[in-house]
Amino acid sequence: MHMESSFRCIIWYQYMYKPYPRKHEALHKLTQCLISSSLRSYSQDARERILAENYSLTDTHWKNGRESIMLLIKNGKLLTMTGRNYEKGSVLIKDGKIVKVGEFDPGDEQAMEVIDAEGCWVLPGLVEAHCHIGINEEKKGFEGNDCNESTNPVTPWLRALDAVNPMDSAFHNALSSGITSVMVGPGSANVVGGQFVFMKTHGRCMDKMVVLEPAAMKIAFGENPKTTYEGMSKMPSTRMAIASLLREELFNARAYQVRKKRAVESGEDFEPDFRMECWLPVLNREIPLKAHVHRADDILTAIRIAREFDLKMTLDHCTEGHLIAEEIAESGFPAIVGPSIASRNKIEVQHMDFKTPGILHKAGVKVAITSDHPVSRIQYLPIYAGFAAKEGLGQEEALKAITINAAEICNVADRIGSLEEGKDADIAIFNGNPMETFTTVLYTIIDGKVVYQKENLNA
Repeated sequence: MHMESSFRCIIWYQYMYKPYPRKHEALHKLTQCLISSSLRSYSQDARERILAENYSLTDTHWKNGRESIMLLIKNGKLLTMTGRNYEKGSVLIKDGKIVKVGEFDPGDEQAMEVIDAEGCWVLPGLVEAHCHIGINEEKKGFEGNDCNESTNPVTPWLRALDAVNPMDSAFHNALSSGITSVMVGPGSANVVGGQFVFMKTHGRCMDKMVVLEPAAMKIAFGENPKTTYEGMSKMPSTRMAIASLLREELFNARAYQVRKKRAVESGEDFEPDFRMECWLPVLNREIPLKAHVHRADDILTAIRIAREFDLKMTLDHCTEGHLIAEEIAESGFPAIVGPSIASRNKIEVQHMDFKTPGILHKAGVKVAITSDHPVSRIQYLPIYAGFAAKEGLGQEEALKAITINAAEICNVADRIGSLEEGKDADIAIFNGNPMETFTTVLYTIIDGKVVYQKENLNA
């Protein structure tokens, strides 16, 4: 406890001087040394706990609400994802929100935290539109795999929120690549897998990381549901059964919706049904179906059913989408393409190709790109976008596919996906083009706080 008290004194002393990164660089470096020395005898868990409770080296706010300090990013090449870019632009941040973007005089920089982004690319934080980070953890085997409840083919009541582990090491990998938010949900073993959650990539408590929940309802077609239940001598073991189970579930949910509406309008008593209540946001078009589809005929089956019930939907993976690009464009449903660098270990992914996003975009389909982590590693999301750019999507659209397009498809573009006034200050600063292999993330910022900074940045 004595060491922890000393640590708190160090933090208090440093905060008497503001803003430390520029006016008191020597004091800042000395304090870093003192902090490291003070915590050396602690276990890793204890060090992390003390830091979390007391101080973040990259925190841009005073503790206990004493004062809110603005963060200025200046001199960067700003790619706002709004159609307007700046070769030497600035972003001003306060209280976790972007308050100004462009070329402007920020005023007295001595009253701000300042990041000089000279020679750097400044983008909105990257968005992963479909993955299983935290719910299918790295290096933990069965214990860390909560992705598929393979005991019942229809489980709409399951919530990814209740299974994501924010301590999964892959979250650090995401931050180190500039990924600030992710859409996370169940896998594709079930015809109906459950509810997705859209969340930020930094934090310890899921309830504080959530942006939107429920964010989508997972459904799956093709090989995965078939192979999961074929050996159990139960439905589904065919594509007919997959479609039938989904239609039956949606039919029952629609009937429940009608009964509930009539009861409410007439003032009659109505007994809620836990299972059917899960479908109301889908039927009310508040959230989309999130359809796992690879083969062209499965894509068309998903479109057919969504149209029958007048539902919103995203076409996830969409591996053979390039074979039916016009039909997908006509449907109006967006596509989340990928992973396009994984193994062709299933028959339905034999036509996997980085040309797919470009072909779909040219046909008029809104496209996002996914790593489908952990099928392929989340930290390489910008590299996957680079491959798609090379194969016909183009640089601008490829960057949109992992920023604003992904945010719009996930129904969170009011908060993230572009550098605009009023949006969350989720920003990634790269030392070059993020889609090039030699490029490095220098800073990742979430809600106005630097949550990742490259080591030895000033060495």
